[in-house]
Amino acid sequence: MSVFVHTLFSFLVVLCSFRLNDVAEACSCALSHPQEAYCNSDIVIRAKVVGKKLLKDRAFGTMRYTVKQMKMYKGFNKMQHVQHIYTDASENLCGVKFEVNKYQYLITGRVFDGKVYTGLCNFNEKWEKLTLSQRKGLNHRYQLGCNCRIKPCHSLPCFVTSKNECLWMDMLSYIGYPGHQSRHYACIQQKEGYCSWYRGWAPPDKTIINTTDP
Repeated sequence: MSVFVHTLFSFLVVLCSFRLNDVAEACSCALSHPQEAYCNSDIVIRAKVVGKKLLKDRAFGTMRYTVKQMKMYKGFNKMQHVQHIYTDASENLCGVKFEVNKYQYLITGRVFDGKVYTGLCNFNEKWEKLTLSQRKGLNHRYQLGCNCRIKPCHSLPCFVTSKNECLWMDMLSYIGYPGHQSRHYACIQQKEGYCSWYRGWAPPDKTIINTTDP
């Protein structure tokens, strides 16, 4: 009997360790350019977080943030005004933490059952940390590039494989992520469907980087 109990206990320990590893490794996000985050989101707003409440609706709970919306950049077809943002209470499950009554944030997310959900895999940033080019991208440029594909380059050589791709090379920089293209460029579709990088504040007809170059 003692052998059986010992074996059962060992099995449960191993099982629990796997479960803990699953939770710890559950939040794994691929890097994305802010333009991609914008295009893939249902809602993009600038807001100040003014309150929070832990909802005990599941094992780890859901954090509901109350926000004061300053501006909506995307999502008018989903809702006219965002009052609450929902996220997992656990960072291991990709929950994002906002500070209350301190900063304005750019918040991106998806809408499910009339509620806005966000997480660590979405693009959420303090407004003061955004570059001028990123702010201008939110207003106009990013939308112009939603039919383009931003192709990440992790090691050389890298090439685009279609006319609607922009080669994203920030991961090659010794400075690290987020890099120069993330902070200062948008991938915009031109005539005949070709996509090219543009600096956020540059006139629309001025090409900065040609994506056909490796």
